[in-house]
Amino acid sequence: MSSHHTSHCQRKYEQQEHSSQTHDAHCTGDDVSVNTVKLQRKWSSVAGGALLLGSASMLLIGCQSHPSVAPATDVSGALIDFDQANTAKTQAQGRAFNAHLAAQSQHYEQLFDQGQYPSIENQAKTRLLTAIRQHLATEHVAVAQANYQAVPFIHPDSIDAGSSSLLRTIIETYAYQKTISDDYDREYDREYDPNDDSYDEYDEYDSDGFNQEGYDREGFDWYGYDEEGYDYDGYDEYGYDRDGNSLEDDYRSEVGSGVFSKIPDVKPKNLLKNYEAMQLAKQKGEISSAENKIPPSSASGIAGQLLSMIHRTPEQIAASNAYHYQNLTFNSVSRYKPQQRQLQSVYSYDYVTPTISSSVQIPLAFDFANSSLTVDPSVIMPIVALANPEHTPLPTEMTAHTVDFGLPESITSQLPSAVIYDAMIAAIQDSMAELAPEHFSAVDIQGDSFASEVGATRAVKVYFGSQQSGEMIGKVLKYMTTSLQDYVDANPKKYPNGAMLKTALAKLQLYNKGYQSADVGALLQLIEAIGPINFNQTNDYYLDSSDRLLAKQQRINIGGDLMGSTTTVLNQVRYDAASFNKHGLTPLLAESFGAHAAPAIDGNAWLATQRAQKERLRAARYARYDYDYNDEYNDDSYTNDYDTQYDITDAEDDLEYDVAEENKF
Repeated sequence: MSSHHTSHCQRKYEQQEHSSQTHDAHCTGDDVSVNTVKLQRKWSSVAGGALLLGSASMLLIGCQSHPSVAPATDVSGALIDFDQANTAKTQAQGRAFNAHLAAQSQHYEQLFDQGQYPSIENQAKTRLLTAIRQHLATEHVAVAQANYQAVPFIHPDSIDAGSSSLLRTIIETYAYQKTISDDYDREYDREYDPNDDSYDEYDEYDSDGFNQEGYDREGFDWYGYDEEGYDYDGYDEYGYDRDGNSLEDDYRSEVGSGVFSKIPDVKPKNLLKNYEAMQLAKQKGEISSAENKIPPSSASGIAGQLLSMIHRTPEQIAASNAYHYQNLTFNSVSRYKPQQRQLQSVYSYDYVTPTISSSVQIPLAFDFANSSLTVDPSVIMPIVALANPEHTPLPTEMTAHTVDFGLPESITSQLPSAVIYDAMIAAIQDSMAELAPEHFSAVDIQGDSFASEVGATRAVKVYFGSQQSGEMIGKVLKYMTTSLQDYVDANPKKYPNGAMLKTALAKLQLYNKGYQSADVGALLQLIEAIGPINFNQTNDYYLDSSDRLLAKQQRINIGGDLMGSTTTVLNQVRYDAASFNKHGLTPLLAESFGAHAAPAIDGNAWLATQRAQKERLRAARYARYDYDYNDEYNDDSYTNDYDTQYDITDAEDDLEYDVAEENKF
């Protein structure tokens, strides 16, 4: 409410007062004085009410009545003055008012309509999803290298330095309480020594440990009851305790309470006292060790000692980086063929130092269209030879260095692996599209050496913590279930009512309605909060000017306070053909899965041969039992001599031999 409106009201009141005084001039003097007093009281009350109403209105609408503040021309100019009867002016004010509403509505849409007015995060998300869909739809190659580094879980300069996690504090406090309780019990239950004068010299016990009244040192008689007739567990001979509860009722109560019955009664006050006592014992231990140069035993018992063994010191972390992680790399080359639904890769675990060099290389290929997996078993051949030496071929006996394994026909006929592959790829893309835009952010790549190496012009960072990872898992599961359900519904002849797969998918869909994807993320957050491990990852996607995916840098952090360290895995992936062609693992990939590669050994036939031989041995064993029985039954000496004792030595030898032969496989 402006001061202009207040002045207008005052002039209106003055005009009314002036007309009233003119009308009252015809009255007598006394009436004039009386009416004047009444009129003054009346207008005073009206003015007070108007002032109160005006003050309340100003407080509600937030107007200012200070005369030095100019009225808001943009707002007042858009309002319609109904006190004037000027049609042209009213129409102009109406048009201005409508224009103001349209501008305000457009501003509101700009704030919340991310479709027409996307934010920076939404723009980055849209750009990245487009690049990923295009990347997964086209054939490409990849070269990856992963490096590792460990750092202390808490930085030495942090305010949390020297503090333990809540989980470790709870474990140590409980272990300390248990240790103190066990020490007290051992002190109380120590064996009786006749030469120990601490016992009452007037209590005499016989050789069986009972006094003259028939009770042992713990107060129980020969039958295990005390003076009041209760046994060690507090029950009398009829099974009732001192409170009148039966043993059966107490057992049912413990069973009904389940796991919580095993949790001891923990009182916060006692827990805090035990924590303070444990910390005091730790401080005394540190002081004594500093004075005596001898490390004291852990004040928190065996549990604390185990935790100390798991916990890595900064010196151990530095040694791991210098002697292990610095020389260790995990390399791979891959070729992805989306039309054929094939992924061919070679993985290499390399450890190189000035004195030692070792490399473990595993070619591995997935063919989802044919439901097969091809692998080079050279790495696991020594283990296979130990378990099954008779059927493990030597390297010179293998016609190829790769073996192909396929899913049985009984499984692929029910659900082809190609359908599962298509459902998984679509579920990953759709689930990522549903993540909140605030998890996507455009990154300034100035000074990024990896971006310069791959020739990127922009980058998008995606953060995956425990909450986002769990949400992705929940969404992928729901999307895959829906896709498989659509496939089953589209083939009613193959999956009639009552089919096992159709019933399982319907039940899974029912379960999916009972939770939201964010609940899975909350569950992982809870596990991370109370568990001994923390995990999160960030993915930096590098794009060119046409939003084509050039490379990806993935940083995974895994660690916890119990371990005392955080291990970072930095994986850099390049999608350019030049890096692929000059990599050292590319020739092995072509040799294993290229066009001129030797046909892989049929792993299913190899397994079938072993199963067939095992079945033949089993059949031969049972046939030999039948031969022995028939020969003994047809023997005349067996039918004529019934008193001959049967010798089972030969049968036992045969059985032991058969069992030994069977255990070989």
